[in-house]
Amino acid sequence: MTKKIDQAVIMVGGKGTRLRPLTETCPKPALPVLDKPCLMYLVESIAAAGIKKVILACGYRSQQLVEAIGDGSDLGIEITYSFEDEPLGTAGAIKKVEDLLGDTFVAANGDVFADIDVKDEIREHFSSGATVTMSLTPVDNPCEFGIARVGQDGRISEFKEKPKPEEAFSNLINAGVYVLEKRILEMVAENTQYDLSKELIPRLMERGERIQGYGLKGMWRDVGRPSDLIGANLAAAERLFGNENWGEHDIYRTEIDGPFFLGEGSSIYDSRSDSSVILKGCRVAGSRLKGSLVMRNCTVEEADIRDSILGNGCAISPGSVIERSVLGDGTVVAPGTRIVDNEVKK
Repeated sequence: MTKKIDQAVIMVGGKGTRLRPLTETCPKPALPVLDKPCLMYLVESIAAAGIKKVILACGYRSQQLVEAIGDGSDLGIEITYSFEDEPLGTAGAIKKVEDLLGDTFVAANGDVFADIDVKDEIREHFSSGATVTMSLTPVDNPCEFGIARVGQDGRISEFKEKPKPEEAFSNLINAGVYVLEKRILEMVAENTQYDLSKELIPRLMERGERIQGYGLKGMWRDVGRPSDLIGANLAAAERLFGNENWGEHDIYRTEIDGPFFLGEGSSIYDSRSDSSVILKGCRVAGSRLKGSLVMRNCTVEEADIRDSILGNGCAISPGSVIERSVLGDGTVVAPGTRIVDNEVKK
């Protein structure tokens, strides 16, 4: 019988600077994937593993995160919040809530889109007898992440953070969902900034502790850049709504190609969508969307939107072209405006 884990800690203290201007008004984990905060997919994955208590270690715009995520009662779990006055790093944030944790617990980075099988990772942890189990996933460009070399028994024999291209010995990267033994927190000083993957795990490996790799199952994407947030929305749309009959929705004289999602109360008329997502309360008319995310309560009139994100409440006027750009909440674009790479072109 698999042992039970009761607690999880999710680290959500980052500022999401590469997603500005969206993160100037919204914390990164609360940015939407199909009209739901990105973080909620991970919280739901943790709840599905039978974990009843989730602690969110917060920093930037923490009150907005509380409002977006809530107390977990709708999922049958208890969500509590730990607030940092100064950044403590991933291991430091866990150390701060040490007294609330059992002997074994789940920890996760909350700045990713993850709809995954946490229960199976827990099973792998206990069956391998590991001190730390780290979720791994393959990517095309591993140089932006921590990479792992894994033996036939799943044990991680080498780990390196953000290698140079010539140093990349693996395309398996740290996906940021862990199962941890509480005793490792003895190595972390209180109220000190300390990183789990960059500092603590290398020390554990030097000490001969078993660090187990787990090939995660499900959907996972980093959402560090605007293109990643668009990609997460499109991946979720394809997986969760790939067979949706959009003909029953408020869609008229519109051609749809590729992944698509239309939020509640939204409409699209006389338009074309190529791999795009439209969230709640939007109106799109006479326009073309390609590889784009239109957030809540936007209006798009006779415009061309390509590889871009429109923040909440944007109004795009006729004749406008938005290309490879991110518009902050409430942006009003005048008729005939052309915005490319976040710059207005004449």
